[in-house]
Amino acid sequence: MQLRIPGPTPCPDEVLKAIGRQMINHRGKEFGEMTNRIIPKLKQCFQTKNDVVILSTSGTGGLESAVVNTLSPGDKVLGISIGIFGDRFGECAKTYGAEVIPLKYEWGQTAKPDDVRKALKENPGVKAVLVTHNETSTGTTNPLKEIAKVVKEFDKLILVDAVSSLSSIDLPVDAWDLDVVVTGSQKGWMVPPGLAFVSISERGWKAHAEAKMPRFYFDFSRAKKFAADGQTPWTPTVSVFFGMDVALDMMLKEGLPNIFARHARVADKARAWVKSKGLQLLSVDERFASNTVTAVKAPDDMDVAKFTSTLRDEYKVVIAGGQGGMKGKVFRIGHLGFITDKDMDEIIAAMNGALPKAKK
Repeated sequence: MQLRIPGPTPCPDEVLKAIGRQMINHRGKEFGEMTNRIIPKLKQCFQTKNDVVILSTSGTGGLESAVVNTLSPGDKVLGISIGIFGDRFGECAKTYGAEVIPLKYEWGQTAKPDDVRKALKENPGVKAVLVTHNETSTGTTNPLKEIAKVVKEFDKLILVDAVSSLSSIDLPVDAWDLDVVVTGSQKGWMVPPGLAFVSISERGWKAHAEAKMPRFYFDFSRAKKFAADGQTPWTPTVSVFFGMDVALDMMLKEGLPNIFARHARVADKARAWVKSKGLQLLSVDERFASNTVTAVKAPDDMDVAKFTSTLRDEYKVVIAGGQGGMKGKVFRIGHLGFITDKDMDEIIAAMNGALPKAKK
């Protein structure tokens, strides 16, 4: 079965073998040595010298940690949203008492740096900006480098949802001066769900020291303190640590530039197929079409549910439908993490077979 949704993603055999290991003492020497291997390798992939903490949670848990560790109730934040996950990030901040000023775009569009500049000029009291780098609900990638540059013009914090981009799309944390960056294990990292990885800049730590939102399980200070001894504050997802140790070795052996190029290449194949069939990307501007998930508008005579079920049942390929208001109007092809050109060729062949069978 080809699992090609935006996450979870397939795991290499080496990772599956690793996560099947017997449990070890998470307060013992072996676990500590493993953690002390993993964190430096994560820093290489984040392209950062900042602290990186590991949390046993989902990507959404990681986003919640970014909010509660840097903000206080009543803080004004600019919530940039180009889809479901941008909305979720803002909703998380609102739940904890932040005043969220929305900067929302129609699905398929990306945020415009000039709009961000205008919003920050009009709202000088904003403390932080929330932004999703890669929006899987719409298959679009925000121009994060340019957005971050604008945010720094105003000396504001920038909190980044990089759950579906980091490890697959170039995101140099230090070069772009990003304060808190969150990603999740089940996406491009090629391991099962269960871990979130968060980088925290010096500015992020200063905000953390002043933040008043309640936190306990997700407290960065606790995570950093325990990481100094190769441990975690709470019982970790040990099996996923096993897999992550192996996956990171695989990634660094391939090399980040090669990983980014591979994702761009398979995404180009997906987009070429879309155009060859006379279909349209949901992404309004192809320059910002995601290299980890391709979202395709369904034509009026297409039954998306029938298309995805035919792919699954007859061709053993699993892709995703649309989310929220796009349900039944969009299908999404995940191509991140453990994927090759050959895999994409097989997916395209399957879609060629299923497409004529999906007419209403």
